[in-house]
Amino acid sequence: MKKFVVVLAALLAAVAASARTPLTHESMWLMKRVGAPSPSPDGQWVVFSVVEPSYDEKEQTSDLWLVRADGIGAPRRITFSKAGESGVAWSPDSRRIAFSTKRENDEVSQIYILDLAAGGEAMRVTSLSAGASQPRFSPDGRRLLFQSTVYPGAVDDAANRKIADERKARKYNARVYDGFPIRNWDRWLDDRQVHLFVQAVEPGATARDLLAGTKLCAGAGFGGVSGMSGDDLQPVWAPDGKAVVFVATENRNQAAYATVVTHLYSVSTTGGEPVALTRGDTTYAKPVFSPDGKALYALANREAGVSGSLDRLVRFAWPSPDDPAFVTPGWERSVGAFALSPDSGTIFMTAEEAGLVKLFSVRASGGEVKNAFEQASGAYSGLSIPPRASELVLIVNWESAVSPAEVYRVDLAANRQGRLTDFNTARSMEIDWQPTRHFWFKSKAGKPIHSLLVLPPNFDPAKKYPLLTLIHGGPHSMSTDHFFLRWNPHLLASPGYVVIQTNYTGSTGFGEQFARDIRFDPFKTPGDEINQAVEEAARRFAFVDGTRVAAAGASYGGHMVNWLQATTTSYKCLVGHAGLINLESQWGTSDTIYHREADAGGPPWEQGKVWLEQNPIRFARNFRTPVLLTIGENDFRVPLNQTLENWSVLQRMKVPSRLIVFPGANHWIQKGEDSRYFYREVLAWLAKYL
Repeated sequence: MKKFVVVLAALLAAVAASARTPLTHESMWLMKRVGAPSPSPDGQWVVFSVVEPSYDEKEQTSDLWLVRADGIGAPRRITFSKAGESGVAWSPDSRRIAFSTKRENDEVSQIYILDLAAGGEAMRVTSLSAGASQPRFSPDGRRLLFQSTVYPGAVDDAANRKIADERKARKYNARVYDGFPIRNWDRWLDDRQVHLFVQAVEPGATARDLLAGTKLCAGAGFGGVSGMSGDDLQPVWAPDGKAVVFVATENRNQAAYATVVTHLYSVSTTGGEPVALTRGDTTYAKPVFSPDGKALYALANREAGVSGSLDRLVRFAWPSPDDPAFVTPGWERSVGAFALSPDSGTIFMTAEEAGLVKLFSVRASGGEVKNAFEQASGAYSGLSIPPRASELVLIVNWESAVSPAEVYRVDLAANRQGRLTDFNTARSMEIDWQPTRHFWFKSKAGKPIHSLLVLPPNFDPAKKYPLLTLIHGGPHSMSTDHFFLRWNPHLLASPGYVVIQTNYTGSTGFGEQFARDIRFDPFKTPGDEINQAVEEAARRFAFVDGTRVAAAGASYGGHMVNWLQATTTSYKCLVGHAGLINLESQWGTSDTIYHREADAGGPPWEQGKVWLEQNPIRFARNFRTPVLLTIGENDFRVPLNQTLENWSVLQRMKVPSRLIVFPGANHWIQKGEDSRYFYREVLAWLAKYL
């Protein structure tokens, strides 16, 4: 009887496996996208966003959901508006949340407050003409801190509105610049600045601009931390509610010839000139106060101008900050998110490590960094700890290549995690995919090199499969065991390919020196390691057909595709998105330039070794491999001219090639139908040559 049960179980497992279907673009794209968790200060509740995607952007929704932090009961939706909400913040009493959104009759996003204890509709509390974002309740819960963009010299919203109206009424249309930078990712910059505002938590209350009229903002180099959606001052309330600490730069106008550094500042909520808390060449970001109010923590990068340098955690005494003490001085990982325990004694952090994003811990005063939680797969993000909870509660997102992100509660004492949401689990179990495999080899230069291996559906180890090497961008990032939309390895593997993702020299998660070794050597060593990884995979795994190999990548991965085009003919075909072909013209037309010459050892006109020896276009006579090129027309990071130069070379050299330009895309292809078409073209190109 026991033998029968075992056989029956095996048969049922086989039937279940055979019932699974390969990942398709539709099953990938329509997975619900669970956002970062925001737990209430008392640790009882968690708010998070859920995007329900659609190929028709008008049908896509994004709303906030609420779930108990102890996992009892199912999540419930608490907003039902067309526009999504962002920047969720809890009131200190854990009764209300504030967020930014654009509701009916709003021309721009405003701050709304939803009383979860009393129920009812969200109440709008701001009415600035330029909008408002990133709300934060004051320690007593009576005021809101938020950010908005204003015109230089505008002392209040009326003045800001007047300037906006005057510019709208101009009969000409021109962008005028007197200095750098002029573009960022996919948008042209103007003279508007991000400022900090404070107002009472009441509809119609007057919002006070804390930075209006200050010398700091009048400086030509003022700005916040530059991101894809604009500048962010990353403000936090001081524990007594009398001041705000924020992050800003004073030398953004030097971006053409110097590293832009950001520093910590403090400004009184009653006004006055901001006071710099840090100085020098170290750049600071992400300030966080300890729950007991006795310390201020931040990330610090001592050599921000050196590519691959680590972000380390520092501590300032409060309220009398002096020179910071490094909490993680010798740790060879870059700190991602971090949060403090309610007793202010321990700091928990996320950091990349060998294809995973792990949880770590360290004493708040500094010391040895330890793994906080045993982890064999996946990636953590969205780390948050309720500061007033009766016990330590870690709330996170966790995902892997075969498990889209959900919200989890991590129980460190029991060394386990409990899933609080379940939006994609059933769908994931219907897909025929296997967890990512890891393998290492030693490069010809003696370095240990890590790779991830993704297997195709219906995998049979007795068969031979073509190999696709998928090259990550950055280069200072990492191929990670996570669920990815833009270059999903399981979708690329679905026709019957094995996909290898190699963390070459320059990748993060393997120590500072490994990341920095790409300096003055942008392509040769990483390219050699990628080629060797392909050879190792074919030698080590009998199911890999080393005679049928292709390469693909985007951004730096696209740069590397062009380097492979220039230096080897071992690939049957190539796919490159947003890749540079010419180091020199990329330097002159990208939205960021200085770090490029710093990594090359000097500007292009000095014609150093990198410009001469590691510039793909200089080897155009070697171009032979069929290549599919794709590019977003609004990409300012690797501008359209790079792909057009490449296309001209390919046509001149009569190399089989295809060019696809996406007029509505920037550095990434983000629209559903564009993405579906992109994958269809990529898979057709691979099928043609593999």
